[in-house]
Amino acid sequence: MPYAHNGACDIYYETFGDPANPTLLLVNGLGSQSINYADAWCEMFAAEGLQVVRYDNRDVGLSSRFAGAPVNAAGAAYTVSDMAADGMAVLDAIGVRQAHVMGLSMGGMIVQTMAIEHPERVITMTSVMSTTGEPDVGRSSKRAYELLTAAPATDREAHVQNWITGLREWGSPAFLDKARARATAEAAWDRAAPIDGGTGRQFLAIGASGPRADGLRHITTPTLVIHGDRDTLIDQSGGRRTAELIPGARFELIEGMGHDYPPELWRRWVGLVVGHVREHQP
Repeated sequence: MPYAHNGACDIYYETFGDPANPTLLLVNGLGSQSINYADAWCEMFAAEGLQVVRYDNRDVGLSSRFAGAPVNAAGAAYTVSDMAADGMAVLDAIGVRQAHVMGLSMGGMIVQTMAIEHPERVITMTSVMSTTGEPDVGRSSKRAYELLTAAPATDREAHVQNWITGLREWGSPAFLDKARARATAEAAWDRAAPIDGGTGRQFLAIGASGPRADGLRHITTPTLVIHGDRDTLIDQSGGRRTAELIPGARFELIEGMGHDYPPELWRRWVGLVVGHVREHQP
């Protein structure tokens, strides 16, 4: 299995498409494994002339876990900056100097940090259903926050039910498919059951990293910001604020989209991202 290495941290990754093509690095959200970027989704981007790379963030999936690791003053074992450096290690592993990057939710925070801290390696950035880290924007509804911070499941069926319950609260309401949601949750559990607290440690990393407003103001990377108007986990104000702070950023609101990416919306989404990439590919 292919792994990149950032110090002692091993990061599992997979690629789709021709390695001679421009690279699109996909970064996932809190507790989400790389397979949440479905094969068919990745292949859609590859069919548009991109090499697509997806990977497991640290503390999830097949990448290194940090149970028992020493923590910093904020109680976190690592920061969003460390997670951004993991993505750079993936690019190093495949021999790519510069890439287009797209991140969802926490992944949006990570790609923002890539553009702030590693600008020479980021051709374009797409931040999706994410926020700036400022406390007055991108807030969750009370119910969404309760579900997000609830105790994790300890068995497969409970994990499935938690996943479906979450999608009912923050997903795209017109496109909730329980059978599809069950299959996604079961695949994630069977691949790497999330029972060792990795999601909680990622959550602590977000809190320990603080707001990015000052850094966002100085980004020169061409930026696309996408958000859904039905997102109750990270309110669209987070996406709007991100676009306001980054010079020249473009904001796109997708009607009917919550904090998920159902196949019914893939074509619109792929079109936006591919157009952004082609406009700025050297």
